[in-house]
Amino acid sequence: MAKAERQAAVEELTVQFRESTAAVLTEYRGLTVKQLKQLRRALGADTQYAVVKNTLTKRAATEAGIEGLDDLLAGPSAIAFIKGDAVEAAKGLRDFAKANPLLVIKGGVMDGKPLSATEVTKLADLESREVLLAKAAGAMKASLANAAALFQAPLTQFARTADALRAKVEQNG
Repeated sequence: MAKAERQAAVEELTVQFRESTAAVLTEYRGLTVKQLKQLRRALGADTQYAVVKNTLTKRAATEAGIEGLDDLLAGPSAIAFIKGDAVEAAKGLRDFAKANPLLVIKGGVMDGKPLSATEVTKLADLESREVLLAKAAGAMKASLANAAALFQAPLTQFARTADALRAKVEQNG
């Protein structure tokens, strides 16, 4: 690979690291081209899966300000650059790795912080962003309904007391 090609590859990887919300490193040794194609489809449109050269990737990660990947970049490496929901991409990788044990999740990086393979798996176990937001909205709605009932209770009690007093006055009067 010529020096200009290497520099262009480093620049492209640097841009990928900077534009991605997360990146997951894998070892793909033994997977066929067909299986890699299936993996790319499983990851979705927001994730780009690319086979990379370790030395160029180390340089690109350093230029992008990402640390902690050097130990993971050994052997044949590929990176899933995630631009969308990191949970969905992690689930896709985890599920594919279960079906194809030759895919090994090495670790990754999210928001500039290194992730171990175990942390990537834990990320995959989370519910999607939309589900978590819906649960939070439901919890807020329930607490607002409780607050409204709490504020309304004294008025309701006052109305009942006033009605009982009126009925007593009418009965005695």
